[in-house]
Amino acid sequence: MPVSNREANFKLNNQNDRERMNSRKLGPLQINHERPQKGAKVALIGWSIPTIEAIQQIKRPYIVISHEGYKEYAEQHKIPFLSWDFGKPNHYQEVYERSEELFDQLVNIDVGHTISVFEELVEWAGALNARLREDPAVFDHSILFRDKAMMKRRAHLGGLKVGVFEEVENKEEVRRFFKRVNYSLLKNHQNEDADPIHFKALNKAGAAGHRMIFSEEDIENKLTDQSFPGLVESHLSGMEISCEVFIYKGEILFLNMTEYVKLGYSSMVPPSAEIEYYRPYIHKEVEKLIQAFDIQFGMIHPEFFITDTEEIYFGEVAYRIPGGHIFELIQKVYGFNPFGAHILCCDPHTTLEELEEFLPKEVKPNGHAGSFLVYPRKKNATRVQVPRDLEEHPSFEKHTLYKPTTAKFQDTDEGYGNHLGTVFFHGEDSGEISQLLTDYVDYDFYV
Repeated sequence: MPVSNREANFKLNNQNDRERMNSRKLGPLQINHERPQKGAKVALIGWSIPTIEAIQQIKRPYIVISHEGYKEYAEQHKIPFLSWDFGKPNHYQEVYERSEELFDQLVNIDVGHTISVFEELVEWAGALNARLREDPAVFDHSILFRDKAMMKRRAHLGGLKVGVFEEVENKEEVRRFFKRVNYSLLKNHQNEDADPIHFKALNKAGAAGHRMIFSEEDIENKLTDQSFPGLVESHLSGMEISCEVFIYKGEILFLNMTEYVKLGYSSMVPPSAEIEYYRPYIHKEVEKLIQAFDIQFGMIHPEFFITDTEEIYFGEVAYRIPGGHIFELIQKVYGFNPFGAHILCCDPHTTLEELEEFLPKEVKPNGHAGSFLVYPRKKNATRVQVPRDLEEHPSFEKHTLYKPTTAKFQDTDEGYGNHLGTVFFHGEDSGEISQLLTDYVDYDFYV
């Protein structure tokens, strides 16, 4: 049978396309991670007393870039300080454009590298470092740690397991995703046994903007026009853990695993033996993550799901200090200052000898440290009450609860709200610490 012109053209075009593909360097663009030789100072983007104390202890020349409100305190305590209004940019490109003015000021005061302390400032550090290195791709790289959809695509391309996800612009797209996920599971999305999905903000920290969707009614009741754009993702059942990974030249120098005893409220370091069992598997996943995201320097805070069938799925990754006082827990059991390690790992001028002297090997920790965040359970309170049996418990260490300055607490639907202090424990038995975190996390400390 003669070959048609259409078939012949397809074969020829297909061969040409494959030759074009094979001649190109495919995959992610590799960026230059080296810090320029000019500029001796490190700029800390954001206000963090533990980080400021750490950089003073390791004797790095520095300056803090933060809001005007911290200026008086900085002057009183002789902290090098430059005030800057970060505002609330509407898009990432606006950050890059606005960073030019701040960059000019930093160059004039001999800054060569910037380090973000908080989630919302990661792109600012990325924009400034991109200008310092004269490489806009450095800024684009920082967005990988802020944009959850971009982040998950990169992880998926890098060989990590992720849930099914889509970006959404409105409620109808959420409804369609909810229906499709359940249809794939051979379930009716309108039945009570339908699998839930997660709605997440594209670039907010922690649980802010996170909603669980169990039904079409939830889509209507839990989401507003202000929720969008967002990300929807299939549900992964199992344990969620975080890691705090200190990296130098693409290699893991120290990896901590944190157990979320009650997600959003309480954490324990190191985790129980049941979770510690997965350390070698988590270590391999983190290595894949480092390679997939082209990370050479810094400290990352990834979260993973360990499913009921012992599969490990990537959740998300942050390029900043973790919340929930995890660094304080690490310092308690491992005996080094992770705030200082964060600075050293983020600065490409740090030598391996400096880091090896500062960071311990992953040796046996000193017991287990745990903490839970205290949220007010009433709208009105006048004093703090701490149960005597808690304070007298041998594993109780301290609390940071304080008398409220106002009798009425502000309502918020962002994440878990604002916590008003933390309770800390330390002991040898992980089961005991875990039980304490469970027993008191819902206690009404504010009355």
